[in-house]
Amino acid sequence: MWLCIGIKVKSIETNDQMIKKNHIHNKNILTVFIHIGFWCLVFLWPLLSLDEISNTQYIINRNWLSTCSLLIVFYINYFLLVDQYFFKNKKTLFYIINFLLIIILFFLIKSFLELNLFNPTENGIRLREVRSGTTSSLQLILPMILSVGMCAGLKINKKWINDQLVLQDVKQAQLNSEIKYLRYQIQPHFLFNTLNNVYSLIDSSPKIAKTSIHSLGKMMRYLLHDTATNKVPLVKEIDFLEHYIDLMQLRVSSNLRVEKSFPIINQPIQIAPLLLISFIENAFKHGIDAVQPSHIKVELTIENHNTIHYSVINSSFPQIENVTDSGIGLENLKKRLELLYPSKFELITEEKDNLYIAKLILNFKE
Repeated sequence: MWLCIGIKVKSIETNDQMIKKNHIHNKNILTVFIHIGFWCLVFLWPLLSLDEISNTQYIINRNWLSTCSLLIVFYINYFLLVDQYFFKNKKTLFYIINFLLIIILFFLIKSFLELNLFNPTENGIRLREVRSGTTSSLQLILPMILSVGMCAGLKINKKWINDQLVLQDVKQAQLNSEIKYLRYQIQPHFLFNTLNNVYSLIDSSPKIAKTSIHSLGKMMRYLLHDTATNKVPLVKEIDFLEHYIDLMQLRVSSNLRVEKSFPIINQPIQIAPLLLISFIENAFKHGIDAVQPSHIKVELTIENHNTIHYSVINSSFPQIENVTDSGIGLENLKKRLELLYPSKFELITEEKDNLYIAKLILNFKE
């Protein structure tokens, strides 16, 4: 049985990993297309600014050489320098390498622009002279510096997003682990209480004890199989509660009166498993006296198709036992509600007029 559950959990984890890998793969492909599209626009832009055909060679040469330098600076930083130096606290070396890279590319561009191959000529005479001076140099250098800054900014933003996703995954993993721990904590607690009740029947009522064990087997199947998921149908949770109440009634004295009211569910309502059992466990544990008349009233209603109103009212015998000491059950319930339904629930427990009242108002909509 446990092997099957383990295989099921492993299969779910494998599917999640495959979905995540596919998402990353698709995201990487999209990034590649964005980069290609951006640089295509940058290289085509000079053609859109042509005013004379005679200027074509000069404008293309001038702009495309400069654009190539931007592309080289950008991707050397994108694939190497930012990761290897900037993010590893080697910023001084990062700036020195970029300074040398920009200077080298600057002089290479200036050399290329001096060649006749890169200048329009007519009868061996250049139609345009290559501009020189401080302004021309700054027009070549500043875009490369901006390219370094743009690349660093993109990488920093990407790293921050990845760090946030990793942090979110870590928090989600911790949250899931805590929820699983609390959920699995309920099972041995529930089993321990129920086995005590069955044990007390073995000598006095062996037939009833056999019936109890059979009912307990059905309930354990629900605990082991259905509750392994994050959500269960409310119908099954109510069925589990009714089985538990019937099981508990087998061993109690005749002076106990139990009232229960559950709605007929005609909609696919799902909630986290084992949220509702704690109230009833607490009532049977603290609300019954061997001599005095006792009663337990369980009521569940659904309001506006999205809110559960659940209450358990039981007799209280404070002179025998402090009923506010609800043990692991109600504390566990409160922690799970805070994790699973933050700001979507109201949990009320109070004692008055020899009654112990436990109420839960839960908005189960996502």
